[in-house]
Amino acid sequence: MKKSKHAVETKNLSISWGKVNVLNQINFELNHGEKLAIVGPSGSGKSTILKILAGLILPTKGELIICGEKQTYLRLDQNNPPDVRLVFQNPALLGSLTIEENVGFLLKRNKNLSKKLIHEIVRECLTEVGLFNVENKLPNELSGGMQKRVSFARALITDRTLNSKSQPLLLFDEPTAGLDPIASSRIEDLINKTNDKASGSSIVVSHVLSTIERTSDKVLMLYGGKFRWAGSIDEFKKSNDPYVYQFRNGKLDGPMQPKDI
Repeated sequence: MKKSKHAVETKNLSISWGKVNVLNQINFELNHGEKLAIVGPSGSGKSTILKILAGLILPTKGELIICGEKQTYLRLDQNNPPDVRLVFQNPALLGSLTIEENVGFLLKRNKNLSKKLIHEIVRECLTEVGLFNVENKLPNELSGGMQKRVSFARALITDRTLNSKSQPLLLFDEPTAGLDPIASSRIEDLINKTNDKASGSSIVVSHVLSTIERTSDKVLMLYGGKFRWAGSIDEFKKSNDPYVYQFRNGKLDGPMQPKDI
């Protein structure tokens, strides 16, 4: 089978909650190795796109294709799912498990991996995010920032006995929401480092301009269930498109109104 050049491709993708159209026939393509930001006001459906890509929910209509394979089932229902890794806004660590158990959770499904090898892989990933000697700690023994880094280490985890040429799709949901500028810069650097280490493609959902500008090559503006603008990060910084201008400058006047969002 010929390898698809697209990491992600959607065709008239739609999802509705009752009579509310959250996403209305959206179309976009993400090539392997590209870094995309999806932006827009709160409630516009950005996180819903990530949940569909992660296989947590199914679209109502349309097609989702990941690495050339049409996705028709939830991720848990697939025998050989695509390599999609979602970093939640909150760390989403299991409080009763140690850090090593949290990071290496998926590796334990492979009965051919020894505890020693899992330990080595986990320590390597924790080191990549600047964490040392925390494997035996519980999540509540770490600061919020350290827990965030653990969630990035979990996104880096790879089963070395499987196809080493896998190109993962990394999804980041509001990774710097609520953080101060210095903490945001650290997380943004970590996003870029994670992208480089995983050698995959990424989609970042964010409201934070520095995160959008520092972690992305391309930008899609989502509003009212549709993409209103698409372009490079340089075009995003300069565009006078009314949607982009209003979002970038935080203006009250514009096509996106509070009564709608």
